[in-house]
Amino acid sequence: MITRIDHIGIAVCSLEKSISYYEQALGLKCEHREVVESQKVSTAFFHAGEVHIELLEPTSPESPIAKFLEKNPAGGVHHIAFATTDLTGQLKQASDAGVKLIHEIPFEGAAGKMVAFLHPKFTHGVLTELCAPKA
Repeated sequence: MITRIDHIGIAVCSLEKSISYYEQALGLKCEHREVVESQKVSTAFFHAGEVHIELLEPTSPESPIAKFLEKNPAGGVHHIAFATTDLTGQLKQASDAGVKLIHEIPFEGAAGKMVAFLHPKFTHGVLTELCAPKA
């Protein structure tokens, strides 16, 4: 059901400074920016081969990214996202394998995708996102 790594989410303190780094130092181009109200973040996406880089800046102190940055002031890798052809089935498979789901019901994330997260205490310390295009 998992088809590929979709993106790597990176928490940043400033989208503007981070976008500048990715464009000037690495030669990547920011392809898409979006505010995801449900997660209280602003995002910027870069295409790097078959994988996207998603930069995440909090828009509120209650954002999961703000909480991550409190513990990791320099920012850093926040999550890895896997594309799946069956998001509900993939969540069931993970749950049946004993993985705690942060989201039992997928919700609308960035870039027109439905998403759900798996708890890092059950995924060897890696916050894992499962995502699929909206039906």
